[in-house]
Amino acid sequence: MPTSPSLAQRLQRLFLTGLLTLLPIWLTWVVVKFVFVLLSDISRPWVGPLAAQIAAWFPDTLGWINADSVQATIAMVATLVLILAVGWLARRVFGQRILGWIEALVQRIPLANIIYSSARKLLDILQTKPDGTQRVVLIDFPHSQMKSVGFVTRVIREQGSGRELAAVYVPTTPNPTSGYLEIVPVEKITPTDWTVDQAMSFIISGGAVAPETIPFDPPDRPAAPQGA
Repeated sequence: MPTSPSLAQRLQRLFLTGLLTLLPIWLTWVVVKFVFVLLSDISRPWVGPLAAQIAAWFPDTLGWINADSVQATIAMVATLVLILAVGWLARRVFGQRILGWIEALVQRIPLANIIYSSARKLLDILQTKPDGTQRVVLIDFPHSQMKSVGFVTRVIREQGSGRELAAVYVPTTPNPTSGYLEIVPVEKITPTDWTVDQAMSFIISGGAVAPETIPFDPPDRPAAPQGA
């Protein structure tokens, strides 16, 4: 006759169930908070003084607007409106001219021009289809018996031998905005048929969102024998 689980076992099961239920929500919160806290800082310099002034004008009815949480919410909404406005402008001729003037101004600022142009090139590369080399690949990282998902940003040649080398950006989980830059021989990378969106979903979810099968060894390199 089966015995009923003890109180400790029931609590353990409830804890694991709750943890697994909350984990996706927590991962989503971590990524969204990281992005929007940074973006909301764009609007905070003018949202804070404006909210304080409004609270001073109407202390009885709008005094709550001076709270930090309210200001953070307003700043985040203002940033979303700004992003949508920039997206709308970028699709218009006059908006493209304004953005062109801003880019030209940034290009004249030391250090800022390097950061901006590098980030602009990276985003443009990830949004376009590669020539000859698959964009999403697997590389031996951190060692030869493990693979990491990476994005090929450029193919260069080794000095002297002319061998093709791939510059591969390897994002971290669950925050893909940080990562590692690896230089890998092209024959050592494993190409995939993933899109950038599929790879990002795989990385952010910690591998939970993944296809049923993936390649592991490069096409020209035979798989290691069992027990080797």
